[in-house]
Amino acid sequence: MSANRPDHYATLGVFRDATQEEIKHAYIEAAQRLHPDKNTAAGETELFLGIQQAYEILSNPKRRSQYDATLPPEIIEPHKFIRHEILYSRPSLVQVREDQLLYALLEIEPAEKQLEAIPAPPLNICLVLDRSTSMQGEKMDIMKATSIQLMRSLRPQDVLSIVAFSDRAEVIVPASISLDKKRQESSVQMMHASGGTEIYHGLEAGLREVRRTLDPTRVNHIILLTDGNTYGDEQECLRLADEAAAGNVGITGMGIGHEWNDIFLDAIAAKTGGSSAYISKPKDIEKFLVDKFKSLTSTYADEVVLEFTPQENVRVNFAFRLQPEGGQIESGMPLRLGPILRDTPLHVMLEFIISPPALTGDDVLLLNGFLKPSIASQSMPVTPIRLRLTRPVQQDPTADTPPTRILKALSRLTLYRMQERAQAAASQGNYDAAARHLQNLATHLLSQGETAIAKTAMLEAQSLENMRAWSASGSKDIKYKTRALLLGSGKEKKS
Repeated sequence: MSANRPDHYATLGVFRDATQEEIKHAYIEAAQRLHPDKNTAAGETELFLGIQQAYEILSNPKRRSQYDATLPPEIIEPHKFIRHEILYSRPSLVQVREDQLLYALLEIEPAEKQLEAIPAPPLNICLVLDRSTSMQGEKMDIMKATSIQLMRSLRPQDVLSIVAFSDRAEVIVPASISLDKKRQESSVQMMHASGGTEIYHGLEAGLREVRRTLDPTRVNHIILLTDGNTYGDEQECLRLADEAAAGNVGITGMGIGHEWNDIFLDAIAAKTGGSSAYISKPKDIEKFLVDKFKSLTSTYADEVVLEFTPQENVRVNFAFRLQPEGGQIESGMPLRLGPILRDTPLHVMLEFIISPPALTGDDVLLLNGFLKPSIASQSMPVTPIRLRLTRPVQQDPTADTPPTRILKALSRLTLYRMQERAQAAASQGNYDAAARHLQNLATHLLSQGETAIAKTAMLEAQSLENMRAWSASGSKDIKYKTRALLLGSGKEKKS
């Protein structure tokens, strides 16, 4: 495009073949960021007028056709903000009469030139803190002290709210940029433990506080901290998580001790591209909360979503985020892959099942879609990245070795899925099978030098065989220790 002529597609952050629905959605998203009622920064009114002009032309089929006729041929250039790479577990597929598995490792990181140019976005965070009776004592004392520490560490542009819940919720610190910190610290100090655990009340109040200062140019996030189970309100909580995801509000679940429901917290967080964390000892509450705040302040893209059209006879069977925070990605559309941090790229493993009817041509189209990053500090929309994954089809298998990076990632992911099989067998009352899975896991852990986790797996195998039950913390120890190994699979230098 001429330097004097705007590219209306780039202005809205859409492809030239975008549907009318995609154009409308992009306009609404951009208008929310740049509307003059919300933004008074120099130059942003002009940007908003540019968004309006682009939408007026592209939303009118006749005007769009006339505009398209004036465009030069499209040139595919490297994405300005994001660099991505795809590694495959197999160089090709084979013509056989049975389903085949194939893995694709998707690595997404900041474009190197943009790291210094793009500032870290401001935060809009709500701490949703369990203050039920079981939190009294050391847990409550450390939670209050850490909350005050985080309040004091805020940058002038950050927003922090605090909600405490038991069988009801109370806003301890309301969402506001200008806080009377001494008064708010006093309010935190006055928190005390009482009542039962009803997460829905806390999550609802937390989402309400985030919405009060909701801004697409901020990292909008809820950190839920609990030590217990909620009963009867699980579906309402999952519905709130869907609402949060629709508003680009992330959720992190943190469980203290071994009484909380990790499957439930994982499900809530996964709906927003987040995950759960296991705090085995109260003294570690401070470390987990502080580390989470640091990761939020180092956000480059607060979310990356993957949208694609399902292919006949090809199925995305499983998606798992290896880093920055390990966790299974909820199936559905779009796939919410999670954030990209400035110092930690986003790595996602996709598992494909390919049926024989897909293997009739020279190659197989596994996935056709696009990645859409959300970069809070960018006023203008960020253009999506086309993603087209294919593999050639051959009559005979090849002996080519996959790249070391995907082999290492698959090896670590296999360990995690071994413990999943043990968990599933135990939940069905098949304790002998669960023990065998853990013994197999221990063998593989030892072969990779993970002696401490291997010992934990063997002890839990003995507990399942002898006591027909996990130890008090065994299930979570195994799950989160093997999950922590996934981060190590992404730190190796690229070869």
